[in-house]
This record gives sequence, C-alpha cells and structure tokens, in this order.
Amino acid sequence: MKFLHVCANPKPTEESASKQLATAFFARLMELNPEVEIDNIDLYEEKPPYYTYSLFKRFWYPVLQGGEYEPTREEDAALHYANKQKEHLDDADVLVLTTPMWNFSVPSILKAWMDQVLSPGIMFEFEGREVRPLHRIRSIVLLVASGGIYKEDDERDALSSDVRAAFGFVGITDVRIAWADGQNPVFSSDCTERRALAVESAEELAEDILADLAPATA
Repeated sequence: MKFLHVCANPKPTEESASKQLATAFFARLMELNPEVEIDNIDLYEEKPPYYTYSLFKRFWYPVLQGGEYEPTREEDAALHYANKQKEHLDDADVLVLTTPMWNFSVPSILKAWMDQVLSPGIMFEFEGREVRPLHRIRSIVLLVASGGIYKEDDERDALSSDVRAAFGFVGITDVRIAWADGQNPVFSSDCTERRALAVESAEELAEDILADLAPATA
C-alpha cells in the first residue's frame, strides 16, 4: 500500500499540532506494517505555482475544443508542476493531507496544489459528460489543527467541506479526519489535552485505514 503525504504547514514539528498528528499517524502505520510505502511532499519546499491563464488554457481548451486546439509552448511549460505531481498521485492508494486551518479554510499553498492536480489530464478525464478518475486513490486522511473549536458540520468549517467537495468530484468520497482543535491558548485552556486526544485519533486512523484497505491493495 502506498501513501502520498502532502504537508502544508511551514512550522517545525515541535510547534505544529498538525505535523505532530502526522508523526503519530505514520509511526503507528509503520509499526503495524513496515512494508507500506510513504511518499512525502512538503509544499513549502516544493511550492506550487498559482493558477494562470496559460495553465487554464492548457488544461481546458483541449477539452472544450477537442483535437482542434494546439497548445503554445508557454502553455505546455505551464504543465510542468502538475505533471510532476501526477507522477506522485498515480502511485498512491491513500492521500494524506497535513494542514492547519487558516481563516476557516486550507492555506493558500494547499489550495494552489489542489488547483494544479484537480484538473483534466491529471486526476480525471471526461468521457462524454461523465468524469472518469485517472488515479487509484481510495481514501483521504486529513490531519488538521485549528485555533478554534468546531462541531461536526460547523458552517465555519470551509476546510473539510472544500476537501470533500473537490476530491469527491474525482471520485474520492472516503475522507477520514483527525483534528486537533482548540490549539489557540487565547481561546482554550486545554490545548494540550485536546492535542493528545487528536494524536490518539490519528493513531486510530492508521489502524483503521490498514484494516479497511490492505486486503484490497495487497
């Protein structure tokens, strides 16, 4: 089983609750199955470019105009980052996203990465009007930290709803979450306790994902 880990947190691990969840998740994963493969992408070391008009044309004009459209050299060059990410995505069974919540959603650097990969020719193609996935990812593990506290289906939580909607479009509907909320001491006096509970949740997610998916990917 292959895991693609995309990290969107610039902090060192000792200062980052979401990275501590990731450390716990992968430690438990390797403890249970040392043969799993982990491919790591740190978005602050491998920064995605923002979406450009050239990239939009390269992704979408071949779809909209079919074989009649001939991309320019500039448009082909704009595909470089997305094509590199596709190489990682094509081999993954599980996508792990490690991220803080910033302003009620994902950091812009993670949104930029999603804009690169959630595109025709990278993670999906069209068959008529139907979307056909070009990946084999079965599950997403979302490891999140936030300053505030959010109940399930909280309308302020644009982060998990955006991830579910965006990846659901390409056929990934199994999204599992470990969330260290209440991490701002201005709002919560029990930050440490909440983080410890989230670490336990991340370890349990590792156990669950192996139990649920290993037979199908062995």
